[in-house]
Amino acid sequence: MLKVGVVLGLSAVIMACSQAPAPSEDTSPWVKTQKIQSGDGIALSLTGIVRAKVESPVAFRVSGQIAERLVNAGEHVKAGQVLFRQDPSDNAATMRAAQAENTSAAAALATAKAETARQQELFDKGFISKQFLDRTDLSEREAKARANAAQSQLLQAKNASAYNVLRAPSNGLLLDVTGEPGQVVAAGQAVAVFAQDGEREVEVFFPDRMPVPELGEIITAEGKKEAIKLSEKAGALDAMSRTQRARYKLVGASTAPALGAIMQTRFAVPSLTENTLEVPLGALDERGKGPHVWLIKEGKAQPMPVVVTLLSSETARIKAEIPANTSLIVLGTHLLKPGMAVRELAQ
Repeated sequence: MLKVGVVLGLSAVIMACSQAPAPSEDTSPWVKTQKIQSGDGIALSLTGIVRAKVESPVAFRVSGQIAERLVNAGEHVKAGQVLFRQDPSDNAATMRAAQAENTSAAAALATAKAETARQQELFDKGFISKQFLDRTDLSEREAKARANAAQSQLLQAKNASAYNVLRAPSNGLLLDVTGEPGQVVAAGQAVAVFAQDGEREVEVFFPDRMPVPELGEIITAEGKKEAIKLSEKAGALDAMSRTQRARYKLVGASTAPALGAIMQTRFAVPSLTENTLEVPLGALDERGKGPHVWLIKEGKAQPMPVVVTLLSSETARIKAEIPANTSLIVLGTHLLKPGMAVRELAQ
């Protein structure tokens, strides 16, 4: 029995020694790569907001306290529809004062005319001098000027009374309503934002150093592409974001998009400098030494410094002396080290 156990043990040792060692596995990480391409332009994708072509604040033309608010934000209104009313009591007092002044000035003018006629008769009979007649004539002209001023003040008071009612300037949509009953507002202070019916535009903001394209396209929620054309662009950069504001009108759109809707826009943008390349955003690495990308050379990752000239939501435009069709690492760059062996997984 002992001999059998020894024989079996020796057999197991011999078999174990005769087996070939297991091959070692390559532990180099996989990286996703892409062949970089140079070109004359890029497709820039930006977010735009649908606006009305005519969009303006609505305000009273006179100061006063809001008495009634007859509309809400989001309502569609017709031209001339009443939106707000002010308390008319202040203007009513102004109207009574203007009417009284107008009546008084008219009476003074009538008296001055009668006096001028009487003095003219006395002058014709030789009872008064020409100088005295001239003073009477001057008094009449002063009374007439006062009467004209009183009539103008009365007209202003009547207009102010009409201005106590704020009406819609045309057919359109109220985007926002801020005025509330009891609020005291100054003349010209906005109480609502009004979007006139009609043409719709897409508002887009571009980086400060790039030219604003004349043409582009929007991508609808259904995935359809519709052309847009530049309508206007701001004469100066936005003070807060330092970007260029531009508006594009819809060309042949089947249906007008809702105001305030967010639209995806695309533009063909020319290269801003020579030797520029378009790469995915994931290819950029900025770990403390400025922007750079990672290339694969002889199976190893090597960094390459670059200058970023333009960023979009998905891609970046860089300036670098990199040959076309070079393998560029586009995913996982934050884990790489110079000279690290990698395995390529091409897109």
